[in-house]
Parts: sequence; structure tokens; C-alpha cells
Amino acid sequence: MKHLLTIEELSAAEIGEILRLAKKLKAARGQAARALPLQGHVWALIFNKASTRTRVSFEVGIRELGGATIYMSSSELQMGRGETVADTACVLSRYLHGVVIRTYAQRDIEEFARFGTIPVVNALTDDEHPCQILADLFTVEEKLGELKGKKVVFFGDGACNVSNSWLFAAAKLGMKLWIAAPQGFQPSAALVKRAGDEVCVTEDAIAAASDADVLYTDTWVSMGKEGEAAERLKKLMPYQINEAVVHAAKRGAIVMHCLPAYRGKEIAASVFEAHQQTIFDQAENRLHAQKAILTLLAGH
Repeated sequence: MKHLLTIEELSAAEIGEILRLAKKLKAARGQAARALPLQGHVWALIFNKASTRTRVSFEVGIRELGGATIYMSSSELQMGRGETVADTACVLSRYLHGVVIRTYAQRDIEEFARFGTIPVVNALTDDEHPCQILADLFTVEEKLGELKGKKVVFFGDGACNVSNSWLFAAAKLGMKLWIAAPQGFQPSAALVKRAGDEVCVTEDAIAAASDADVLYTDTWVSMGKEGEAAERLKKLMPYQINEAVVHAAKRGAIVMHCLPAYRGKEIAASVFEAHQQTIFDQAENRLHAQKAILTLLAGH
């Protein structure tokens, strides 16, 4: 693995390797004798989108692996004032050992990887959120065991980057993915086919939840979509994870949310509080999954 740009490009074997290493790193955290695969490395975090969990988990993870970080927002780069992505990649590759990028366009990350000579990690684009989904898979495995055959239901905006990454992950690992979303918020037929056509898309939230192992949601108004908030909330409200949805799922089903959470919107407050242990374990697992990714990239 030279870069982590998408879940689509990972094989099932590579995903399995990341999850196994994440488990080992989580168990070993805090122990005195530990490997430092990034010792002497300096990694840049280039964030064109603000973040809490992604920034902190990467900064902490890189430091725990022995490396140092430089944080750069778009306002601090010439790239935001006309310099090309290709030129930026060429220059930064002379200084750095790797780069973590959180931005809008997937093509920018792919162009950076193409012209640079250092590992590139996708920390979120409009198309995919691979680090989130790898942490999610690690969490499901921790809570429920073997991933194959598990039914995961994504509620709400089924055309978002998190849903897109789940499409590819589920298909590669033999999981059953359902997306409960209204028209206009469903993944395109072309994307579903590209992922393997192993997904059920429905407008019936309760039917989707039936016999589910995992109930999953994300915020309905992502960064850059604030102007659509009222209309989005109106259309997506029937897809809230609430007590009725939880009751329809398999007994012992887990509820997941990649945060930030807006109680009373995409998830009922009572459901969030009842399942907050899993949700915050899921957030913590961003750190362990990303440390696994960084370790593997350092060894490339």
C-alpha cells in the first residue's frame, strides 16, 4: 500500500491487515516498549475543511509513532492562491515524509499522489472518507465479531462520502449493506454497480432496519451545505435513528454515528445516550486505525 486514497482501491486482504494491526496497536498503547515506525519523520496535515476528531487523532497518532506534524490550512498555502496541486506535491515531497489531506475534491488528492513521491492519506473528500470507514469496520469487529454476513444499515443522506465508502467496504468484505434514504439522497445506480451491486436501497426505514446488526447515521448538514439545511432536515427527518428503528433491528444491534451528532435530528437523543459507549469507542478507534494505516505506509 503506497497511499490511502479510497476504500475502492483497497483489497479485502489490505483491509484485513489494517484491522489486525489496529487491534495490536490499540492493545499496546501506553506500553513503554513500542515500535516507532515514524521516528525522524515529519508529516503535514493539509486541511481545507475544519475538523476535531480527524485532526486530533492524526496529530496524536503520528506523535505516538515517533513522528512530528505540521498543520497547514488552505489559507497558509500558495496552492490556495493559484499554485498547482502538482507543483505543491513536488515541492512538499522534498521536505516531508508523508501528507494527510482533508479537502473537497477527490481529484486534488489523487493529483497530489500522482505528482508527489511521498505517501498520501485521504482524511476526507466529497467522494470518500476511507479512514472513518476503516475505524468503523474495526469497531464492528470489536463489538460483533466476524464482519462477513453482518447487515449494516445507513440512514439519511445515502449519497454522502461516508455512505460511498461503506458501499465499497461492504462489497469487499461480504457484508450486507442497506441504505435507507429518500429520493435525491440515494447513491447513484452507477456507483452501486461499481461497488459490486450488493446493496439494497430503500425509502422504507423500518423495513431496512429489520434484522440489522448495525444501525449507522451521519450528520445531515455537512460543511458547505448549510444553505440547504431546512430543506434537507425536512426530507431526511423520516430517516432518524429513533426507538422505533432500534426496535425493528436485531436484538443486540449496535448504533453508530461518525460524529458530530445533532441529537433530535439524525439521531434521537435517547438513542444516542443509550448507545454512546459504542459511538465514542468508534471515535476513539479513528486513532488506532489511522496509526495502523500510517505504520503500513511507512513500511512501504
